[in-house]
Amino acid sequence: MTWSFEVTPVDHPDAAQLLREYLDEIASRFYERQVTEEELDDLLEKNHSRDLTPPTGAFLLARRDGVLAGCAGLRIASPDITELTRVFLRKSERGKGGAALLVAAAEDVARGLGASLIRLDTRRDLVEARALYARLGYEEVERFNDEPFAHHFFAKSLEVPDRV
Repeated sequence: MTWSFEVTPVDHPDAAQLLREYLDEIASRFYERQVTEEELDDLLEKNHSRDLTPPTGAFLLARRDGVLAGCAGLRIASPDITELTRVFLRKSERGKGGAALLVAAAEDVARGLGASLIRLDTRRDLVEARALYARLGYEEVERFNDEPFAHHFFAKSLEVPDRV
């Protein structure tokens, strides 16, 4: 099983497809019902990802054995802080170690963007995400935005400790 990660424009067809799948799952979980195509189109416009491109961010596609598997976005919040967003693996790809690798790849890209701190927000119902971030060394922090659907806030230092 080989995972690969590539920074890709958000308007690339593969990126657009995964962003649609991501929002479909997130919204359907929130509303506790399948969202309609019209609702999904509206959500995609309201929650666009156009800022996940240089110079304001980056967007990664994940592939397992060459097959499109997931994505993650990065948004530059300040010169030394990057926000992780849109972390998603297709259901068929979960439980295969890809989530931790995807987050690690996003952290590497964030370092390349100049970040020494990466942070994220998530909802209370996304218990799998919260467990993943805690396992990867993210610590809960105080609220840092006014996103109404965010309930938990995490951050992690990206600085490499000095070796003795």
